[in-house]
Amino acid sequence: MFAVILTGAKQYLVKEGDKIKVEKLDAEPGKKLVFDKVLLFSKDDKDVEVGTPFLSTKVEANVLAQDKHKKIRVFKIKAKKGYRRTQGHRQAYTELEITKIG
Repeated sequence: MFAVILTGAKQYLVKEGDKIKVEKLDAEPGKKLVFDKVLLFSKDDKDVEVGTPFLSTKVEANVLAQDKHKKIRVFKIKAKKGYRRTQGHRQAYTELEITKIG
């Protein structure tokens, strides 16, 4: 059993028991979330339901953590001009565990 959900303008293929990292959502760890924007759902690999654009199926998930990804460095340089800029960025995310589909 799997589904494709839409959250944070991205699509995620999820199964029960999966742990995924999505763009930051306003929810404390331990809270339960329900995703109603389900694009695709399948009980088995043969029968697949595709929404136009969404299905009435819901996906439930528990919030495990609110955290930030590893820092990335952005370095800009222009050759022979003495121009150098360094910038860092840490993207915030929410870690979820999928508990129920359907």
